[in-house]
Amino acid sequence: MKKTVIAALSAALLAFSFAGCSKGASGKKEIRVFNIKVEIDSQLKDFAKAYEAKTGVHVEVESSGGGADNQGILKGYKASDNMPDIFVFEGPGHFAVWQNDMEVLDGEDWSKDTAAAYTDGGHVYGFPYAVEGYGMAYNADLLAKAGVDPASLTTFEGYKAAFEALNAKKAELGINSVVSLTAGVAAGMTWVTGTHNFGVYLSAGAPKGDQTIINDALNGKVDAARLADFADYVKLLMDYSDQNILLTGNYDQQLQAFTDQKAVFLHQGNWVDPSIAAAGAKFKMAFAPHAFLKGKTIDGIQVGAPSWWAVYKHGNVAEAKKFLSAFALSDEGRDARINKMSCISPYSSDTLKPSTPLSASVADYVSRGKTYPWEQFKMPDGFCQDTLGPVYELLAQKKINTKQFAKMVTDAVATVPSKR
Repeated sequence: MKKTVIAALSAALLAFSFAGCSKGASGKKEIRVFNIKVEIDSQLKDFAKAYEAKTGVHVEVESSGGGADNQGILKGYKASDNMPDIFVFEGPGHFAVWQNDMEVLDGEDWSKDTAAAYTDGGHVYGFPYAVEGYGMAYNADLLAKAGVDPASLTTFEGYKAAFEALNAKKAELGINSVVSLTAGVAAGMTWVTGTHNFGVYLSAGAPKGDQTIINDALNGKVDAARLADFADYVKLLMDYSDQNILLTGNYDQQLQAFTDQKAVFLHQGNWVDPSIAAAGAKFKMAFAPHAFLKGKTIDGIQVGAPSWWAVYKHGNVAEAKKFLSAFALSDEGRDARINKMSCISPYSSDTLKPSTPLSASVADYVSRGKTYPWEQFKMPDGFCQDTLGPVYELLAQKKINTKQFAKMVTDAVATVPSKR
């Protein structure tokens, strides 16, 4: 009870302090940015400082993520009349919640330079800051030491054979587990399982432009055979994971197992590149596909805009627009996004490519056309994390088997039409 009261008081004080900033109590021009990519927090703040030095506009960056309930935080800000001038949304589910609070961004110079802007009804609402990709990140040095060819990781059978071979050489390789994966609800990691992992089911292996799987899901239906293969793949990842990290580990612990070379595979995306660099990891790494189908090849990874920035239409709209334009089109913005944050640019005028290994791996898949779209954010707001995430945890806890997992997912998806 005491912790709850203290947390509530702390939240109230934080909201009050930010409210003062956003209203410009000092008389300075300023805006507030709500960022959910904690991996780019320091780099974004550095850009904000440089922007202030150049323009005189103070930019307050507030970063949240790694398991936080970001939508809950934003809804709390809205309720207390404390919305940031620039905030994040993650696709149609969130867009439906926030559309009436968004400034229309038609005609902005950056919108003419990208195909990744979020649009609805012919209008631009979302500013894309990056294109991201995710698969199974792997330690190429450990795979080579174990005699495992990453090119074999394009089917369920290929993964099973590789995991068995690596597990048999745990002592020789100096690893604690083959996979680093988290599934804990209390640790706030359902965005890894319920959101990104389920996104694999929704698009991986589908023909280009074929949206049958996601459209079926939005209409409450699943492909039973596909889901059965997917359930077996999820169980395979869990069986070869460090069980402590799987059940109770947080984001930092999951990542550290990989950077310390105590796990060969990491279930994350290229957004971890800045953290990997900060940890001083020097081994070779790249992405393999989430190849969950049996007897059928999946040779691409999930690539898309992870989220978009929106401008709060009741905030400092003019300065927010100027900030976004500078972030997208200025030399300082390009350097921050691509060189400092290791982002893959969504802007056609950008020629710089990220040098960090996982982002470079994503760029390679993109250049070869080996990508599948992010469809998970088309699901209703909260469905993937709040409804599916706990089902993943039950499988991790061995409280249900794969058939029960598939049944629970099927039943959950059947409720989607009523949530839209």
